[in-house]
Amino acid sequence: MGEKALYIEKADAIATIVIDRPDKRNAFTLDMWKTLTSLLEELEADEATKVVVIRGVDDTAFAAGADISEFISNRSSAEKAKAYNDKSMEAVDRLHTFSKPTIAMIRKYAVGGGLDIALSCDFRFSAEDGIFAITPAKLGIVYNLTSTKRLVDLIGPSRTKEILYTASALDVHEAYRFGLIDRIYTSEELIEKTYEFARLLTQRSQVSIRGAKQMISAILNGHTEEDEQIAQLVLQSFNSDDYKEGVQAFLEKRKPNFR
Repeated sequence: MGEKALYIEKADAIATIVIDRPDKRNAFTLDMWKTLTSLLEELEADEATKVVVIRGVDDTAFAAGADISEFISNRSSAEKAKAYNDKSMEAVDRLHTFSKPTIAMIRKYAVGGGLDIALSCDFRFSAEDGIFAITPAKLGIVYNLTSTKRLVDLIGPSRTKEILYTASALDVHEAYRFGLIDRIYTSEELIEKTYEFARLLTQRSQVSIRGAKQMISAILNGHTEEDEQIAQLVLQSFNSDDYKEGVQAFLEKRKPNFR
């Protein structure tokens, strides 16, 4: 079921991971977490893919978290819960460390693990019907450190506490004020605006974009000074074909054609 519930569509340099389980509001099974990791590995290795969009198959939901009906079989003890959590966190962490730009295109529910997926993307664009929540306080579960840090980095400690303590759902405007999402569109605009932004990113230097993503990640992980690896990241860009093309295009007063 995992492979059918998650699949890739490609158009030009943009790949879309489609979550296709609308009868369960796109809730994730254990197999789906494993499949997500595999799809991300596939797209990481695909040189033709420059940007990845993650979306639900229709307007039912983005993803309503983990499928709680599996908890009795897959998370019935601490040992089983660890095995399940390891696979779900492997998928989320793989998305968070993905080298290419990622966009979560959200309709309706982005809850629990679904919101965790969205928060691991670089950008979150939502329709006006977006609903956002993280609900371990309704289940007696302690939210993991990695995802909590990601939330604190994005919206700060006080708002993270409010979301985790209350398990309350936020509408799209509250989520925007909190900083959970980046842009709000009407349902009619969402697809067009999301892919318009994705196409813009495909036209920019991937050396610059991926370098910036790596640099921002280093800052969020506590780097305050350039080490050798960070210094080399900057210096090596001057040896890239993108740099040569960017300078030549500027001198010739034309748009660069980055390869």
